[in-house]
Amino acid sequence: MTPHYLLDLRTATDHFPGIGRYGVNLARAMAPLLGPEEQLTLLRDPARPSPWDLSALAGERVRVVDVPLSPFSLRQQWAVPRFMRRLRADLYHSPYYLMPYRPGVPTVLTVHDLIPLRFPRQSTLQARLLFRWTTALALRAADHVIAVSEATRQDLLRFFPLPADRVSVIPEAADPAFRPCSPAEVEALRCRYGLPESFVLYVGSNKPHKNLTRLVEAWAQITEYGVRNTLIIAGPWDPRYPEPRRRAEQLGLQAIRWLGPVPEADLPALYSAADLFVFPSLYEGFGLPVLEAMACGAPVVCSNTSSLPEVAGDAALRVDPTDVRALAEAVANLLTDEVQREEMRKRGWQQAARFSWERTAAMTLDVYRSVTGLA
Repeated sequence: MTPHYLLDLRTATDHFPGIGRYGVNLARAMAPLLGPEEQLTLLRDPARPSPWDLSALAGERVRVVDVPLSPFSLRQQWAVPRFMRRLRADLYHSPYYLMPYRPGVPTVLTVHDLIPLRFPRQSTLQARLLFRWTTALALRAADHVIAVSEATRQDLLRFFPLPADRVSVIPEAADPAFRPCSPAEVEALRCRYGLPESFVLYVGSNKPHKNLTRLVEAWAQITEYGVRNTLIIAGPWDPRYPEPRRRAEQLGLQAIRWLGPVPEADLPALYSAADLFVFPSLYEGFGLPVLEAMACGAPVVCSNTSSLPEVAGDAALRVDPTDVRALAEAVANLLTDEVQREEMRKRGWQQAARFSWERTAAMTLDVYRSVTGLA
């Protein structure tokens, strides 16, 4: 028997940057771990733009097959299972809860977070009900569920009637591209974006659970500690949530720069250039930016909530994200203590090295083999 696994990468598009990155890194790391009889097929949606060249992942035991159906399409409910039967798949793995709910083969589902249920005020009642319903359908279809952190696993067991032994924790990892950049790479990025010599960095969106308004308020207190620095806020801006910028204007803050979206290729140098990275999020399914910053050598201040203690370990200064004064104090203390910054930098490298896509892929492949009875 030749075990044939299908990994659904129809989410490897511009619309799903985080989930796409997860799927592509998983596939890339899994390819060399496949046994001589195992095959992996990657499903690709050719109709939507993608920052990844999935064709480059094809190899001796890996192939890429086009399925021009969006995860939002109703037609996928019957077309994708029919396609899987034609391919004679032994297992289907979806990294997203919008998937075929009667796949017809043993199924693995990855759950990244439950933000609509944890933060109900950030979405409409209709959106919450739809999320809960479709997630429940996906969980019912799955023979096994992968949670990207223990925090996400606990959320799943809290909100859905799942047997605990059906949910495994398999963490993500930073992309290998995230590494300390050379002085020349950092200087080139600094010139390209007009960045100051010294700055504190945040990378992420402005959605309410990211807690940017409190970060702005903490930044207003930084000068009380004798710190003169610039806060760089990089990431996509959702116009539905203007509160962080409004608060900065109310406080008359000049030392904040809103950089907007940054291409992924520029992120390693941006992390490397920062004096430190601050991530005050109230909730993260995994909190990948913390790991990326550590891998690039940036000291980290982050929240002590949800998955972030799992990701950061003792390699970051962790604070209560609802305590503005504590956040300001942690950032100021690290900025003014060069010895501690260097210590946190070293700890960060060591912590980031504990996570690897090779380990994630090996654990995921073990799940495949277990679910198909081939372990």
